[in-house]
Amino acid sequence: MSATTARPNKFVVGLWDHEEVYLHAIEHIRAKGIEIYDSITPFPVHGLEDALGYKESRLHTAGFFFGATGTTLALTFMTWVMTTNYPINFGGKPNWPLPSFIPITFELTVLFSAWGMTLTYLVRNKLWPGRVPRIYDKRTTDDRFALVFDAEKLSDTQISDIKGLCTKEGAVEVKDKVFAGHDEL
Repeated sequence: MSATTARPNKFVVGLWDHEEVYLHAIEHIRAKGIEIYDSITPFPVHGLEDALGYKESRLHTAGFFFGATGTTLALTFMTWVMTTNYPINFGGKPNWPLPSFIPITFELTVLFSAWGMTLTYLVRNKLWPGRVPRIYDKRTTDDRFALVFDAEKLSDTQISDIKGLCTKEGAVEVKDKVFAGHDEL
């Protein structure tokens, strides 16, 4: 991994115990121009995407293209089989019985869309088998809300400003977290 693509290993982690205070803190911290590296919550928080300024995901667009691929593949294969590879005259019925293709076409559309979106999600979020996730604080899976700040390139003054702002905004704990070198592949 080159220096430009290396993940940071030094962080400041602020912990909150209530979601409304947490959302309010995110808005104030972003208003100050401080970049938030990650946000971790024990359960889905309504309005968090808006507070963090996230754009809408394009996963549904990918799902449409995966589904269109499944539809095209199903219709192409069945057309080839019924007209070229193994044409059979079923009691005078047409060689290309499109209405009978609908169930299989629907199933392959759903199958391709579901598998494609699942694999896209896993690859995009780097959730492949064997990956060891970084755990900033174990309590984020129980009852704490965490904001993570990349402290790799910040000065000591900037780090203390972030810690002070987190405390001012209601954080119950603010701590440093350092990961050893290459903790994942």
